[in-house]
Amino acid sequence: MNVTGDQALVKKLNRSIVLDTIRLHAPLSRAQVSTRTGLNKATVSNLVSELMTDQLVRETGLGESSGGRKPLMLLFNRTAGYAVGLELSVSYVKGILTDLGGHIVEERSSALEATDVAFVLERMRDMISQLIQAAPPSPHGIVGIGIGVPGMVDAKGTVLFAPNLGWDNAELRQPLESEFGMPVALDNEANAGALGELHYGMTGDDQERPRHLVYISVGSGIGSGIIMDGKPYKGSRGYAGETGHMSINWDGLHCSCGSRGCWELYASERAYDHAAYRLPSHSTTQLLELARQGDGAVHSLYEEIGTYLGIGITNIVNSFNPELVIIGGHLSEARRWLEPSLQSKVAERTLPYHRRELNVRFSQLGSRSTLLGSAYSAISAYLGHVRVSV
Repeated sequence: MNVTGDQALVKKLNRSIVLDTIRLHAPLSRAQVSTRTGLNKATVSNLVSELMTDQLVRETGLGESSGGRKPLMLLFNRTAGYAVGLELSVSYVKGILTDLGGHIVEERSSALEATDVAFVLERMRDMISQLIQAAPPSPHGIVGIGIGVPGMVDAKGTVLFAPNLGWDNAELRQPLESEFGMPVALDNEANAGALGELHYGMTGDDQERPRHLVYISVGSGIGSGIIMDGKPYKGSRGYAGETGHMSINWDGLHCSCGSRGCWELYASERAYDHAAYRLPSHSTTQLLELARQGDGAVHSLYEEIGTYLGIGITNIVNSFNPELVIIGGHLSEARRWLEPSLQSKVAERTLPYHRRELNVRFSQLGSRSTLLGSAYSAISAYLGHVRVSV
């Protein structure tokens, strides 16, 4: 099928390609940008001039000569603007302010004493205001707000279903966009976490990044962000990734979603509520401190949670055949006690061909994957990342 577009769309696509190339691979000369993108030198030169006028790209020192004059090298100006990234949980709202390169400038956290929509919106407004006020002066100012929420989100920015919050059809995007007068990117927190891992959690060259990965967010519940062939996979209606409600026990515990035996009842912080061990606290922060002190009951609890995590991950690996599975979220801070039983179950139960070249690891971003992915969504929308579907 042939796809055509007007000159404005083609120019927007090319501009996005040039900016992304400089952002990911700088320092680069104009000739190197042309080589990497396949765009002719005149087109690259014109687009670079526009990007420099917009202060998104700047020139730095001279590069190595390939026979003629030494070229001026180009850098992405990551401090040309800033973005706000938020993560909502059942017990807290966290926020960061980042520059356009995803570097954290400011970070805030606020406990939630209630989860009704009006109360949560007010807390989010307060946090966004604080982060905006903390932004240094810049040419583009605050370019947008990104938010990750623990539930199903539609294209209009409505939280359709968030069972752990008790929400149905909660409006978040529209009131925040009206309040702050800027775009708000709203997504499931695991989808945002997958973007954070893909764009900020990888090391090495862009071409070495995995094309098929699953990010599993483990905290007050479990959600999964799926990357297929380098792109987010959200299913036919945008609701893919609700793996926390994958049933691993057909006659198991009742879940707030209405089903039984859901994975997150056994492998997230919700497991604290029905642990076989007497726990002095149901706070992960406090339990981690007890684990560091050698508390045997907490060690046993995390070993069991790790086992259940491994069982669920096995189902995901056997279904999607990813090359990389990343575990993040608040509970990932218990890695030391979760990982042995988790890895053991994955090794024992995944199919042999699926296990080949499979890497299961904990997030290098710690518990900030969703925050960074949310900020990235706002940044990428502002910088004009355009996709054409056929």
